[in-house]
Amino acid sequence: MTLLTRRTVLQGLALTAAGCASTRPMPAPRPGPSLPLGAQLGDVRTGAVTVWGKADRASRLVVEWSEDPRLAKGVHRVEGGLLTAATDFAGVVDLAGLPAGRELFVRVLADDGGSTGEEWRGRFLTAPETARDVCFAWSADVCGQGWGINPEWGGYRGFAALRALRPDFFLHVGDVIYADNPLLPEVVVPDGRVWRNIVTPAKAKVAETLEEMRGNFAYNFLDDSLRAFAREVPIAYQWDDHEVRNNWFHSRTVAEDPRYTQVPDDGVLAARARQAFFEYTPVGGAARAEGRIHRQLSQGPQLDVFIPDVRAFRGPNTVNRQEQQGPETAFLGRAQLEGLKQALASSKATWKVIATSMPLGLIVPAEKLGEGSWRMEAWANGPGAPLGRELELAELLSFLKERKVRNVVFLTADVHYPAMHQYHPDRARFRDFDPFWEFVAGPLNAGTFGAMPLDETFGPEVRWQKPATVMNAAPWEGQQYFGSVRIQGNSGVMTVAIHDLTGKALHQVELEPSR
Repeated sequence: MTLLTRRTVLQGLALTAAGCASTRPMPAPRPGPSLPLGAQLGDVRTGAVTVWGKADRASRLVVEWSEDPRLAKGVHRVEGGLLTAATDFAGVVDLAGLPAGRELFVRVLADDGGSTGEEWRGRFLTAPETARDVCFAWSADVCGQGWGINPEWGGYRGFAALRALRPDFFLHVGDVIYADNPLLPEVVVPDGRVWRNIVTPAKAKVAETLEEMRGNFAYNFLDDSLRAFAREVPIAYQWDDHEVRNNWFHSRTVAEDPRYTQVPDDGVLAARARQAFFEYTPVGGAARAEGRIHRQLSQGPQLDVFIPDVRAFRGPNTVNRQEQQGPETAFLGRAQLEGLKQALASSKATWKVIATSMPLGLIVPAEKLGEGSWRMEAWANGPGAPLGRELELAELLSFLKERKVRNVVFLTADVHYPAMHQYHPDRARFRDFDPFWEFVAGPLNAGTFGAMPLDETFGPEVRWQKPATVMNAAPWEGQQYFGSVRIQGNSGVMTVAIHDLTGKALHQVELEPSR
């Protein structure tokens, strides 16, 4: 059994244990504030990156950067705001005016005005201003379905495989935490083996309080592979339902779930989850200042990445068969949809990647209402012309065709198995759109499922998929996946691959850009 208190966890990350029977004098405590969870690099975009850190007490986050790996010359120092208890002593620093297409090295410190603790070092590639090869990765779903950090097996192995790939950045497209999935110290699998989780108080029950939400995010940083990955690869975070609770939308009530006793409703729960999300992720720039998760990350002339928010503005889960758009059919919501349309139309990048936490054409049921009737969780609702939430998607796709916005690719997750879908109007019930691809990845450390049925409305076709052979298999069964995207600087050809936990590419496709 591995059961740790929050105090033990944080002390264990920052200090080396000493024998209690030793007669040698105890070393003097470190004078400066420490970064017990390390730091992480976040939103990389043209000329800028966001750096996150969390101190052990009130202090100021300081970041120094240079092109010198030793950080001995050409060092630029940027001081962030005060880290206080109001944000759990966590915060970010935006580095701006960075040279394009260069490898930079950073040193992160917490400074209380007179002293600093141990420094954290990392490196990253800045966004280019000219065409060059670009490589990035995406996945989702960490610590779900009871599968947490198992040190005996090697922890979150997916992050070790991702690190070996050396992507320029990583898109974490949702279910960053599972606030509604408590962990047990031990899980006995059908063949008798025992999966042993690290368990902290915040992961021993459903997260209701702000402190428990924070503890769910902090839990992930107990993993060595994630901490090593965060030193070398910037992570752009998105959220989905499990950052709050399963199949979450604003008007849901916690009354039907007896596990929730300390929170009055989903609105309060979501507000706490949102605060913890911003406290523990390096979302940066205007998005952080405006308190929004949806944003655009420009990566030079070859690539723009669009990260929508499919949770904060959605209507309730219904049978999803409404004939006209309205509050119940909202998925992105009117303001976000219009902003996304205009941003895509304004993009000059060769490729426009939309990284969304939920798939487009897979039918994802939420709750059964009666014989053959379900509330739906995603866009799709079943065969036929666009209805319900599909009306938003139809509007977006028609707009892209009308405005001649080419080379749009969707990267998605949520269903816990990988797949590649090609959409074409010749197969569709709704035909006012140009052909496009959707690539599905995950889980990264969670249970496995699939395959889900495809909705014919927009003409999808499965070109490749690898659904689970065992439902909710432990990660050590190897059915954990991430995707990678490589764009050639000279030709603009995009290669999309799906990888397993060893890093092996299981399947890939090459896409020629439309000029």
